[in-house]
Amino acid sequence: MEETVLKYEIKEAIGQCGTCKSPLTGKFCSSCGQPSKLPRVDSHYILHELQHILHFEKGILYTIKELLIRPGQNVKEFITDNRSRLVKPVIFIIVTSLVYSAVSHFFELETGYINYQGNKHTAINAIFSWISSHYGYANIIMGLFIASWLKLLFKRQGYNVFEILIVLCFVMGMMMLILALFTLFAGITKFNIMGLAGIICMGYSTWAIGQFFDHRKPGSYFKALAAYILGMITFSLAVVFLGIIIDLGFKS
Repeated sequence: MEETVLKYEIKEAIGQCGTCKSPLTGKFCSSCGQPSKLPRVDSHYILHELQHILHFEKGILYTIKELLIRPGQNVKEFITDNRSRLVKPVIFIIVTSLVYSAVSHFFELETGYINYQGNKHTAINAIFSWISSHYGYANIIMGLFIASWLKLLFKRQGYNVFEILIVLCFVMGMMMLILALFTLFAGITKFNIMGLAGIICMGYSTWAIGQFFDHRKPGSYFKALAAYILGMITFSLAVVFLGIIIDLGFKS
């Protein structure tokens, strides 16, 4: 009994880490590094968390700038050398897709690169509607299809599918920002320039992906364009096939 009381008194005297339960002797836990006293959740805390997620302290604008002028080199460095200079790729594509969705919905312009015109009471339409409302996640799924084609066409480069998917997260994130910029301009001026936006997006993706694999060979850019087109086609066919299977299942 006395031993139990003694242990309790020691914990009260020096404190206990809320994460790993180790004794605390200062402002931070010597075992796991957690602060001895957590900051209060307020506006400053929320702002700090947002800054941390978007890596504003590292510069999301810096990431955009580097992806505009040297996409291949910067993404290659991210994969092989330094992963702290750029915003995390999955976060980047989700945030940029949200920016595009917000702009297109504000101006009531649906300018997505995949549109379905057909029976509205089918699973196919429901899936494409989900894609239009969740471009961030849909882009990642579509990226798997494009990455598979890139892996096939650039198999001698030695990159795996997941490393190629990182490239696509950055590239498709930039495409979302380009589409958002053109959508904003179209919404303000009422000029229909989204066809030009599509051409620029396709040109950027071809250039960025080709630069990543081998900027010196023209064939890299042709392969990049082919892989992107084939990836979008197979992704769309997979959606249609899935929708047909679902509709047949409900009918049976």
